[in-house]
Amino acid sequence: MTTETPPSGSRQSRWSAQTWFHVVLLAMAVLLAVSAVVGAMALENAANASNRLIDEISVGRIQAERLQTTLVNQETGMRGFVLTRKEEFLEPYTAGRRDERVTSGQIRALKPATAMLRRLDDVERLTGEWRSRYAEPMIADVRSSGPEAVSAEQTEESKRAFDLVRKALGAQNAAWSQARESAHAELEDARWARDVTFFAILLAFLITIVTVAVLLRIAVFGPLARLREASRRVTSGDFEYHVDTGGPADLAELARDMEAMRRRIVTELEETRVSRQRLATQAEELKRSNAELEQFAYVASHDLQEPLRKVASFCQMLQQRYASQLDDRANTYIDFAVDGAKRMQVLINELLTFSRVGRVNQDPVEMDLNDVVKRALANLAAAMEESEAEVEVGDLPVVVGDRTKFVMLWQNLIGNSLKFRSPGRAPRVRIEAEERDGEWWMTVTDNGIGISPNFADKIFVIFQRLHQRDAYEGTGIGLALCRKIVEHHRGKIWLDTEFEDGTRFVITLPVTPRVEVPGETVAASGGTA
Repeated sequence: MTTETPPSGSRQSRWSAQTWFHVVLLAMAVLLAVSAVVGAMALENAANASNRLIDEISVGRIQAERLQTTLVNQETGMRGFVLTRKEEFLEPYTAGRRDERVTSGQIRALKPATAMLRRLDDVERLTGEWRSRYAEPMIADVRSSGPEAVSAEQTEESKRAFDLVRKALGAQNAAWSQARESAHAELEDARWARDVTFFAILLAFLITIVTVAVLLRIAVFGPLARLREASRRVTSGDFEYHVDTGGPADLAELARDMEAMRRRIVTELEETRVSRQRLATQAEELKRSNAELEQFAYVASHDLQEPLRKVASFCQMLQQRYASQLDDRANTYIDFAVDGAKRMQVLINELLTFSRVGRVNQDPVEMDLNDVVKRALANLAAAMEESEAEVEVGDLPVVVGDRTKFVMLWQNLIGNSLKFRSPGRAPRVRIEAEERDGEWWMTVTDNGIGISPNFADKIFVIFQRLHQRDAYEGTGIGLALCRKIVEHHRGKIWLDTEFEDGTRFVITLPVTPRVEVPGETVAASGGTA
């Protein structure tokens, strides 16, 4: 199964997911900066228009009306003084001139438009002409000669001159009103521009967000979703599904890695399938071999032992019938033949027993090892009586397994202690057990001749003997059989090389969980103790 790979140039030109996010963040930052600048300009324009209307136009218009009031007060006070010659009527004129200078200065301080300044100049010029040509002379004449010094014609000319001032004041107020209307319109335009600007910014943000979401969905989230779907299909067992999601460079690289992993899994599965077929074939071969071994065991236990029995029987019959005609050497040869046949029978039987461990099993049962050891001791009663042995058995646990195999285990271990005893000393055997970390640790200790630590592993190998046959009888299968029995029950057995006053074997077996039931104790695997 092959995968088409894009050319190297397309991989290099493709952006990664991180690059996409950086570009999106940069675009959002640029949009935010532009929006901030444009929004600030719109706000500044609106603020400037509002400030001009409030701080300049409105204040100027108020000062213009105040200027008009001060001038009218001057004219009124001057006429009252001309008619009555009372100085208190001249107070508004004097205060009006003072207020006029202050008000004019405040208007000029506002720095209004040139048209406003021309209007103010016209008012000041006409006011100055009225004051210099009519008001001041008339006040001086009244002070010097009385009211009758001012003629009606002079009063009428003063009135006409002040009417020009009034007209200039009206033009000035009209100009300020027009400026106020223009400022109002400008402020409304600035506010509309501000609102439109912020609406455009909001719209731009919405469009940008939608665009970014669409781009990210197409460029990043879509490939991620396809990659997730591909991974789920592969993990669910569809190993033939091709992983190729496209998208950003890093996601494409991840997809290629997943595709490589999928190919590796397919290859491993194919190898596993082939291995299973091989294992199935080997299992069939093993099954056939086991059947042949069973057949061989049957032949060994019957057909092979029958000739050995005949050899031994006929040799003994020959010795009995022709005893008078045979010399001592012939009798010795016959004894050798009979002994060899019998030892061959024992060896065949023990080999059969060794081969059946792990192959021919009884159903596991819960058993008290104290009872199992008693049965093994009963089988060894004659040897114990002959050697005057003492066997001390501690409190042994309850385990689950093959009772017959455990009897063989203890019988071999205790029998070895009796066989390899120290000369001139009765054998003493001690069997103990304790629980450690979820395991039963059992020891078989004797006071016999002991075993060198150099042979700690050799003694468990089949047919390995440490002594000559004429010193200690045996076939060299006993300890190998013990190891096989213990390991078949998921345990271990070894020689305690640190013990020096004889021999000590250590056996470990897993602790069988037990459940307390009212009236009885039941093991987890079933059965009642």
